[in-house]
Amino acid sequence: MNMWYLFRSTAVDAMIEGARVRLNGWQRAAVALGSAVGALLDPRRADLIAALGETTGKPAFERVLERMKRSPEGRAVLSDRPRVISSKVGHAWDLPANTFGAAYARFMGSRNFSPDDRPPARFMETEELAYVAMRAREVHDFWHTLFGLPTNLIGESALKVIEFEQMMLPMCLLSVVGGTAKFNEKQRALFYQHYFPWACRAGLRCTDLVCVYYEQHFHEDLEDVRQQWGIIPAPAPAPAPAPK
Repeated sequence: MNMWYLFRSTAVDAMIEGARVRLNGWQRAAVALGSAVGALLDPRRADLIAALGETTGKPAFERVLERMKRSPEGRAVLSDRPRVISSKVGHAWDLPANTFGAAYARFMGSRNFSPDDRPPARFMETEELAYVAMRAREVHDFWHTLFGLPTNLIGESALKVIEFEQMMLPMCLLSVVGGTAKFNEKQRALFYQHYFPWACRAGLRCTDLVCVYYEQHFHEDLEDVRQQWGIIPAPAPAPAPAPK
C-alpha cells in the first residue's frame, strides 16, 4: 500500500500532459518501479513504458546524445529537432510507392496509427536529453518499417532486441523479458528459434540508427536506404511441416 501511494503521488499526480517533472532519487525509483509493474500488467500502456525508459535510461540517453554530437547527420537532427508528428511527416502519404516515406505511410495507415500518439518526455533533466528521449520514441515506427516487423507481441519484442543493441536502454531489455513471459509455447519457440537470432544479427550489423535524419530520406527508394544503412529485414518464418 505504501509503495502504491508513493507511485501515485510521484508518477500519476506528476504526469501533467506536456510538462517536464524533476524527480529526486526516491521519486525516480518509485516511478520506475510503478511503471515497470504497470507495463508488465498492460504492455499497451505507452505512457508507462515511456516513463520506465526515462527513469531508468538516463546514462543510455546521455551516451546516445554524445554519439549524435559526433555524427554530422546526428548533429543536424539535434540542431533542427525534427518531430515525427502529422504536421511534419504528412507529405509521406503523397510520395511514390517505392520510397521509404511511402512505406512508412503504408505501415501507419494499415494499422490506423497516428504519429501524434507518442507520449511526451517528462522525466529528463535537460531539454536536450528530453529531445533525445522523444526522438528515440518517435523513430520507433520508422524502425518497424525498415526491418519489416509486425506490431504483434513477437514483432515488438524482436524490435526491442534491436533497440537494446542500438541504445542499451534497460527498458528495452525489460520489455523483452516481460513480452516473452506472455508468449505461449508456440510463440516462444518461434521467437527464440527465428526472430531472436535474426534481431541479434540485425541490430549489430546496421548503422547507428539514432543518428539518422530519417525525414531527409523519405523520398529515397526503400531498398536503397536499407542497403545504405545495413538493414536486414526480418525473414519470413519457415512454413510449418505438412502433417504426415
